[in-house]
Amino acid sequence: MADHRKMWQSLGLDLASHDQLMDVLPISYGSVYMNQENRPEGMEYFDFVVSEVHGQRIQELQDHKAAGGKVVGAFCVYVPEEIVRAAGGIQVGLCSGVEIGTAQAEKVLPRNICPLIKSFMGFKLGKVCPYFESSDMVVGETTCDGKKKAFEILNDYVPVYVMETPQMKREKDKALWLSEVQDFLATLEEYTGNKVTAESLRQAIKETNDKRRSLLRLNKLRLQDPAPISGKDCLLIEQISMYDDVPRFTAQVNALCDELEVRVKGGRGVAEAGGPRLILSGTPMALPNWKVPHVIETSGAVIVGEEMCTGLRYFENLVPEDGETVEQMVEAIAARYLDINCACFTPNESRMEKIVSLTREMKAHGVINCTLAFCDPYLVEANRVAKRLKEHNIPLLDLETDYGQEDTAQIKTRIEAFLEMLANR
Repeated sequence: MADHRKMWQSLGLDLASHDQLMDVLPISYGSVYMNQENRPEGMEYFDFVVSEVHGQRIQELQDHKAAGGKVVGAFCVYVPEEIVRAAGGIQVGLCSGVEIGTAQAEKVLPRNICPLIKSFMGFKLGKVCPYFESSDMVVGETTCDGKKKAFEILNDYVPVYVMETPQMKREKDKALWLSEVQDFLATLEEYTGNKVTAESLRQAIKETNDKRRSLLRLNKLRLQDPAPISGKDCLLIEQISMYDDVPRFTAQVNALCDELEVRVKGGRGVAEAGGPRLILSGTPMALPNWKVPHVIETSGAVIVGEEMCTGLRYFENLVPEDGETVEQMVEAIAARYLDINCACFTPNESRMEKIVSLTREMKAHGVINCTLAFCDPYLVEANRVAKRLKEHNIPLLDLETDYGQEDTAQIKTRIEAFLEMLANR
């Protein structure tokens, strides 16, 4: 990786702590990703992005800011990227996928709190995330009580704008969400000093939809047996999609898909045909949380779909592109985002239906529902997931974990037992 220390220092990073993170990441990445067999050549771009995860992209954000642009940080797929782009901003996903800055985070948060929440607070208070330090504003949402209250504390360190995410999908909830999206647009216009026009919003919708279309194309190719790409690589691509340059990312995913289509025609895959195929569901897996997918795919199975926010929920629905006015397009954006099946909703029948339909569509043999410890929405909703899958005779393995590595052997034992059970069905 190129030397970016001067830039990191100018951002106010704790260089000693940041160096420790940067020393560990390549080792972890190498063991998880670089030892895969039959890996597509097109993954070289995404390997490069990770190697420059705190380098080239951060420099691009600094260049954007130097030219008068704004950077907006986000944690959730409910933040409408189209509006940020239409206002001339760049939206980036923020660091929250590894144990870091725990001592600092526990000074302001309970010890027993969701690892994702503790992680993002640790990244900020520990000053080890250049995306945080590059963000002019952070956009939060009320998808869980822990995040909602943590955003109040985070606002002490960086400006935080919170969107009220409804917990139901009735007509009055849709009206509330539309008003939230409208308010967000007005806030972005004021914050950036740029007026959102029909032309800029139409272009932003098109570019964001193009990114989703490329990811949909990639995931459709995973229907093939043997799968032409590993689930680990797809998860990595989906994680990168939340902070990479949008047109460049879209072009690289489509180039990868071109290669995968050739592999499919030649019957080449990352695992033998007829092997166990799994759907991964549950709490989002923020970069660099690769523990469970790595264990799954080194135990003899392949992941063929992610029913997660770092997965299908992020890109499965497009915003209609036929709107003529800003008002029409904002209504279409609001409707699209409220269709996301987060566990914060009650009831959440759409998510249950999606897990079943995705399992059938991808010809998966079972589902692994993986939830972070203390993530109440997904831990409680695991009951509904289990009930629905049992009704459809779909095998399920429930896992509860955190960002530590101490339970890796136990997880591997449970996954191997699950795969043995699938083989005996």
